[in-house]
Amino acid sequence: MIIKNAKVYLENGVFEKEDIYIRDDRFAEKNIYDNHIIDGEGLYAIPGLTDIHFHGCAGYDFCQGSQEALETMAIYQAENGITTICPATMTLDDEKLIKIFLSGSEYNNEKGATLVGINMEGPYLSYAKKGAQNPAFLKKPDVEHFRKMNKLSGNLIKLVTVAPEEEESMAFIKELKDEVLISIGHTNADYNTAIQAFKNGASHVTHLYNAMAPFSHRAAAVVGAAFDSDNTRVELICDGVHVESSVIRATFKLFGDDRIILVSDSMMATGMENGQYTLGGQPVTVKGNKATFADGTLAGSVTNLMECMQKAISFGIPVESAVKSAAVNPAKEIGIYDQYGSISPGKYANLVLLDKEFNVKNVILKGKLIK
Repeated sequence: MIIKNAKVYLENGVFEKEDIYIRDDRFAEKNIYDNHIIDGEGLYAIPGLTDIHFHGCAGYDFCQGSQEALETMAIYQAENGITTICPATMTLDDEKLIKIFLSGSEYNNEKGATLVGINMEGPYLSYAKKGAQNPAFLKKPDVEHFRKMNKLSGNLIKLVTVAPEEEESMAFIKELKDEVLISIGHTNADYNTAIQAFKNGASHVTHLYNAMAPFSHRAAAVVGAAFDSDNTRVELICDGVHVESSVIRATFKLFGDDRIILVSDSMMATGMENGQYTLGGQPVTVKGNKATFADGTLAGSVTNLMECMQKAISFGIPVESAVKSAAVNPAKEIGIYDQYGSISPGKYANLVLLDKEFNVKNVILKGKLIK
């Protein structure tokens, strides 16, 4: 396959008009011939996106722990230009967590977006900032518990969220920093506690601003500590609900586009109609672009990652920065950039063609045109 005349997002972070060559499931060097040609005139060609934090979509939840759920979600994601996925767990009892991690280890990746990892969000969180997590199953960070779950998953857990102010958290971070990406989130930590966590080996923040103490001029908390820790990347939910557009713009200026990872934090109602759904087994009401529990707490989003990237652009984020934050940075963060995340010879041929309004026109998944 050859894609001609498109504006291609290159590894140096700029768009240039050039041709793209695909052989089998990989991007190839230019010296190949193929009579399957796609005219990309007037279109943007970007790498397939990677969502490292979402819970569900298309009527299914990752926490159902079923192959049907994983496959249905993977198909929906791929059709929307999200070609690699790292779905997130919730705070649940061990019986349910074991089922979820085993389902991930057994998944065959035959259809849709490629499952490249699992995001373990909970149960090592703060009660004060539990957000949409079930407080009945919160527990102190436990190294052996994590290792047991990771083994059951086939070592698929790419990142784990911890509230650093909780007992045993610092020891947990020190012990596991070389085994898994440690993220700070669902936390009431002050600046000094968060800084200590980053010094001990944490290097990621779960949905910045949400489920944490606010960033203020006299109490910088996790946001300020993350800014002062240069090796730290931060997640940003850009659905127009979780974080106000002005704050999105300010955050890109504060952290720079190398350190921001757009995530959807989407739940099962994403891609569905308004109505009643669940998140981690808890009832959720969805109306418009907002999902809430009965007490009004936000319950994830109903916006997929491609839509989040499009919203970021509409909020004034440069296209190049939005693409980097949705395709490049997440792949780098979970250690898959050698195979995914850029349009480079040798990598999997995952690619999205967007029109001038950034709507998805075509999706190529491992060298095959699926949309």
